[in-house]
Amino acid sequence: MSNNVSGLPVGRGLIYLVVAGAAWGTAGAAASLVYRTSDMGPVSLSFWRCAAGLAVLYAARLLTGWSGRSRAAAAPLPLGRRVGRAAATGIGLAVFQTAYFAAVSATGLAVATVVTLGAGPVLIALGARVTLGERLGRGGLASVAGALTGLVVLVLGGGDATVDPMGVLLALLSAAGYSAMTLLTRWWGRDGGADSSGATVGAFAVTSLVLLPFAAAEGLVPHTDVPGALLLLLAYVATVPTALAYGLYFAGAAVVRSATVSVIMLLEPVSAAVLAVALLGERLTAATLAGTLLMLGSVAGLAAAEARDARAARRARGDVVAV
Repeated sequence: MSNNVSGLPVGRGLIYLVVAGAAWGTAGAAASLVYRTSDMGPVSLSFWRCAAGLAVLYAARLLTGWSGRSRAAAAPLPLGRRVGRAAATGIGLAVFQTAYFAAVSATGLAVATVVTLGAGPVLIALGARVTLGERLGRGGLASVAGALTGLVVLVLGGGDATVDPMGVLLALLSAAGYSAMTLLTRWWGRDGGADSSGATVGAFAVTSLVLLPFAAAEGLVPHTDVPGALLLLLAYVATVPTALAYGLYFAGAAVVRSATVSVIMLLEPVSAAVLAVALLGERLTAATLAGTLLMLGSVAGLAAAEARDARAARRARGDVVAV
């Protein structure tokens, strides 16, 4: 059962996660356009994504004063603990993104996506059971299985895929980084000390520092014939699928069960597939449609169960149910 003491209602946290997953799905299309218009490499793109996203988030934090904390939440954490949390989350984020890009290079987009996003919910469900005592139940397990089946059908159903062992290992490493980031966020959210805005800013700062030397070796400044278009694309990547999406992700992940978070974030490939069909002219195949419907149904079922459990817990405590 969720133990939400951070002040954000679970229903609102679910909405945040849905928006974040859909926004993440637009990053792939934007990245493909970046690669078409310049010679920027994946590590450099990841660095600029985090560095520019950090600037956007920090500016928003200064302008709005929003910390993502409830007035009823615990007192702010000491500086040392805040730095430690930012370092742990930022390293997890850096491993997640960089290992995924490396897996795509080694074994292709389809296999890397299936292994990373498919292993994530499994690792998170096991980790949440052991470290957080969170149980999914039969309905939750069925939803996770349905979502993973839909992911495989969606990503692999449209064509051939080659499997490279090193690429699979890198994808599993990426899934481990994502799982650690999700479980830590949920763990810290249970004690009321979570500051979603500060956590996101801190994580991006650490990730940018970790990626900087690798991005410098790859080449920080790309060559392009259309600098204006490239800057607009980078601005979009930094704001919507990065600053906005990760800000909502860290806020929602602090109050929603970890396994539910991992399944909802599978909306990323669904969003990417819809964009590919609607904007990039790709053909709508039976596999795309079937995989999308399976994943959407699983996400909806698990989100409904999460919201129902949260309402039941609030009624049992005599609280007012907020959404």
